[in-house]
Amino acid sequence: MSEATIAVKAQQVAEVADKFKNATSAVVADVRGLTVDESTKLRAELRGEGVELRVIKNKVLVRAAEAADWSEMNDLFAGPSAVAFSNDDAVAPARVLKKYADDIDALEIKGGFIDGNMASIEEINKYAALPDRDGLLSMLLSTLQAPVRNVAYAVKAVSDAKEEAEA
Repeated sequence: MSEATIAVKAQQVAEVADKFKNATSAVVADVRGLTVDESTKLRAELRGEGVELRVIKNKVLVRAAEAADWSEMNDLFAGPSAVAFSNDDAVAPARVLKKYADDIDALEIKGGFIDGNMASIEEINKYAALPDRDGLLSMLLSTLQAPVRNVAYAVKAVSDAKEEAEA
């Protein structure tokens, strides 16, 4: 192998290792068998969530994972592997890939890491069931508003009762 080829491969490994180091989550999937249309829709939805999906050679993945101290992921890199990296929303790759895996038999989630911890397929499915950031904020806001809303209803009921008694 020429020195130029070795340098290119070393650059690829370094680039993927940086992605592993900077990611809040990375989910490995087998996307073999997806149609062009399915793949395009999947990538578009992942991009919309701030997730990058890359199909990477297994040797590069193994070396990059070891360089990023994620060598426990090496078992996942068998067969064709695509990795969904997210730097912002740790649950986004799991949520989107799970949604598509439920609809498309060809897509298989292998595992990955979420928020610094290795995640099995079962754990990824649990994370995927969580609402997105906006949904969680909406739920929090609703919970915070409930006591104020209940007091307002009580005051209104007392006011209505007083008006009926005076009438």
